[in-house]
Amino acid sequence: MKLEGGNPDRQGQAGASELLMNPWGRSAGLHSMSTSSVMGVEAMRINIAGLSRIKKLEIGVSNNRLFSGTGMNLNSFGLGFKMGKSGAFGVEFASLDFGQIPVTTVNQPAGTGGFFSPSFFQLGLGYSFTYANKISVGMLMRLVSESIQDVSASGFAIDAGVQYVAGPKDNFKLGISLRNIGSPMAFGGEGLSVKRNNPDPAGGVNYELTYDARAASFELPSMLNLGVSYDFYIGEENYIRGLTNFTSNAFSRDQIGAGLEFSFQSLVVLRAAYKYDLGSTDLETSNIYTGFSAGGSVEVPISKGGANNLGIDYAFRSTNPFKGTHNFTLRFSF
Repeated sequence: MKLEGGNPDRQGQAGASELLMNPWGRSAGLHSMSTSSVMGVEAMRINIAGLSRIKKLEIGVSNNRLFSGTGMNLNSFGLGFKMGKSGAFGVEFASLDFGQIPVTTVNQPAGTGGFFSPSFFQLGLGYSFTYANKISVGMLMRLVSESIQDVSASGFAIDAGVQYVAGPKDNFKLGISLRNIGSPMAFGGEGLSVKRNNPDPAGGVNYELTYDARAASFELPSMLNLGVSYDFYIGEENYIRGLTNFTSNAFSRDQIGAGLEFSFQSLVVLRAAYKYDLGSTDLETSNIYTGFSAGGSVEVPISKGGANNLGIDYAFRSTNPFKGTHNFTLRFSF
């Protein structure tokens, strides 16, 4: 009996894969599987419903050293603030840095001496609302832009999500999120134009014509996440959170995983997780983010009573190939 998960026949057919990258350290340490428990600005990358579970204001900045050894970085900024008693609005900006890439041509394959750097960025605007502190719903719209010199593509993606909490201390959490739903994107611009001789010269006069080559369109990497978690309290303030998550990918294999978080008085948090591609028996067909991830957080009070905090997050995610991804995040909660 052979078990196939997801849609491996369409693997590699989607573009804008930067939409799958997670810049935030807390959720990255759990392999982005915190669909049920994520909150604050990083909810705009995992499950927008969790945005409204902030205090009043949260600001986050992050730097990711993607696929160590490649020189690529993902930088992100997030801002979330309360609107009324139960709602919250958020803005997230993320930019992918490829470094300096040598310019090569057909006639100069060793390089022209020049360099270029692609411009990939995303801008998301989201809103979330919590009903009776039990059910949260949210929606986000994200602008996606990819460009190099004379060639660019842009599009919009929509995320939606819901979270439900229950229990004496909100121990049980359930989350569902639908991400990256949008219209196809296609590259265009002067960089795709070519010059060719007139195919039917009149009177024997040859001249050049410029033809605009049309690039094939590509879909966004849409996915559905379903997550469940439960907090086992040790005393009043310490707890161990167990979670599991299932991801249905439209353009790759489905994924399943589980993780653990240990929180000590909400000041220090340690976490680890493992993710597996369903139906994948070969490392060559696995998603780049499979296997082990781990991380930690430190919450530093910056006001009396602990109402305002500075959060420092770090996460490591194993990758195949390359040497893993490192996430660094600073959060300010007010």
